[in-house]
Amino acid sequence: MAISLIDTVRVLASFDPPRGSLRGAPWEEYVDWAIAQGLAPLASYNLEYRLAGADAPEWARDRLLSIYSGSVNDNVMKLVNFKRSVDELEGRKLLLMGAASFADTLYPHVGFRPVLEIQMLLRRMDVEGFAGYLAQHEFRPEPDEPAHGALKVVSDGRTPIFLYADVLGSERRAEVQGIFDRARPMKMYGPSLFRPDLEDAVLLVCLEHAREGYQVPWLSFVDLRELVTGAKSMGGIYSRPLDVAALLERAKAWRLERALYTSLSIVARLFPETAEGLKPVLPPLRRATRELLERLVVHPASGPGKMSHVRGTERLRRLLTGQ
Repeated sequence: MAISLIDTVRVLASFDPPRGSLRGAPWEEYVDWAIAQGLAPLASYNLEYRLAGADAPEWARDRLLSIYSGSVNDNVMKLVNFKRSVDELEGRKLLLMGAASFADTLYPHVGFRPVLEIQMLLRRMDVEGFAGYLAQHEFRPEPDEPAHGALKVVSDGRTPIFLYADVLGSERRAEVQGIFDRARPMKMYGPSLFRPDLEDAVLLVCLEHAREGYQVPWLSFVDLRELVTGAKSMGGIYSRPLDVAALLERAKAWRLERALYTSLSIVARLFPETAEGLKPVLPPLRRATRELLERLVVHPASGPGKMSHVRGTERLRRLLTGQ
């Protein structure tokens, strides 16, 4: 029996995959796409250790397993080296965001969540000083213009570190200060490293989606799925129910209600088991706005395979981020 690509994705991106055969899955289409989307390590673990191979072809299992093994080694190398660089830094409050923050709090194994780069949120006055500190540990400024909204990017040739400040714009610095005030310590990285609280982490992921015009790896929607469902496979700081009132209040203050609606709607379409629980979390947008977002973003972004760039991406980005 043929199995659709989206059903294959759902099974292999689950932390509790249903047992059964995937013999009829579209492996030729799935494998390369899953690797590009960052989903291969989790898929490989599920196939090898949860589903006893699920009748997948040997070539597909071997390819995915090589990615899983490489992800484990690469993540450990990057995160251990980063820890050595920052664990003696004192007197600062620096926030770790994205993959490096999620790998150990959302995923049952650090190797499931590839860490391609390290993202950090700093106060603007700390950016140059921290970059200088990292230079003592062989992290040098990248010659190209910083991408993805970062203020500065440094790298040791293996791990780029993106340094962000004023992520909500200069007119909402009070809201950014709130992110720092609510941040939780990451003692494993020393006294100066923190990570955003749960509701802030959700909104920062949605902000990244919007700024990238939703041209993001599907792994980011798995991040968001686990954040909004309380990281039930773990027992860390993100393993709690969302404070929905606080989340919606901050989304309004940050002018991210449209981005929050869009990102959560995509998660609900990709992972239908989350849909009912996400209904109270969706911001109360006007019907015309909802229909526009569904048509322009949610539906195109919810189909596996190569997504064409949305027309008017820059205009859409401004619409979603309130700029």
